[in-house]
Amino acid sequence: MANFIESVKNYLKGAYDELVHHVVWPSWKEVQQSTIVVALFTLIFSLFIFIVDYIFRKILTAYYKLIS
Repeated sequence: MANFIESVKNYLKGAYDELVHHVVWPSWKEVQQSTIVVALFTLIFSLFIFIVDYIFRKILTAYYKLIS
């Protein structure tokens, strides 16, 4: 059990060291630009899904009216 606790401590120390000293964090401007790109892509993609859903709904409604 003590060996397990020691290995967890070593892992956490290593993870902390990696995050603080070895990771290159993006600048605030880069984060803002990336956020805008993701937000715009999300809006465009959701609009595309909405249009495809609308078209399929119209097609299926017409098909069900045709067969009933």
